[in-house]
Amino acid sequence: MIKHFRYILYLYVLIHYSSAWSGSYENFFRAVRTDDASAVAALLRRGFDVNTPDPKSGHALAIAISEPSPKVCELLLAWPGLNIDQRNAQDETPLMFAALRGNLPIAQALIDRDADVNKTGWTPLHYAATNGHLEVIQLLLDHHAYIDAESPNGSTPLMMAALYGSSSAVKLLLEAGADPLLKNQQQLSALDFAHRGSREESGALINEAIRARDDAPK
Repeated sequence: MIKHFRYILYLYVLIHYSSAWSGSYENFFRAVRTDDASAVAALLRRGFDVNTPDPKSGHALAIAISEPSPKVCELLLAWPGLNIDQRNAQDETPLMFAALRGNLPIAQALIDRDADVNKTGWTPLHYAATNGHLEVIQLLLDHHAYIDAESPNGSTPLMMAALYGSSSAVKLLLEAGADPLLKNQQQLSALDFAHRGSREESGALINEAIRARDDAPK
């Protein structure tokens, strides 16, 4: 009888705890998305793990950067135990989201916390180049981002800038030393990407860079 009672008590505590945790989980990510820093802080002080992932949307800091939720970003960046390079299911880091958004202050803050500028696969520089965020591109290059980093299919930041970004981003990358002759696994070059995106100005810049290389003393 005593064992039976203890078992029932154990189930009650377990169910109660699970229910409370579930509520905290939902409240936490709702607060992150609505930039409710006081609610986020309260939950973290009660023991909610700052690195808990949301399977659908990723991790709290990445969500806060994407929304954007600036007050929550500031809080999370200062919270002890934060995994600054935590990746989501798509292998994306908070620095990649900051690069994609062109959020220079957050990108700088992440780098100051030793965020990985040169992760394997898609990199922050790919993401900054995709949306043509010049200041973030320069910041990453200043912190030794590999300019010809290869994505899983071999595409480089210059290719992303040529297809999706801006001619200014293409120019910046070329002047910083990006190789215009590289090809990805589909044997496409940055010039091919520019043609696919009907980016005439970017294509002209890439052609000019190729001619300059051909004319350079051997």
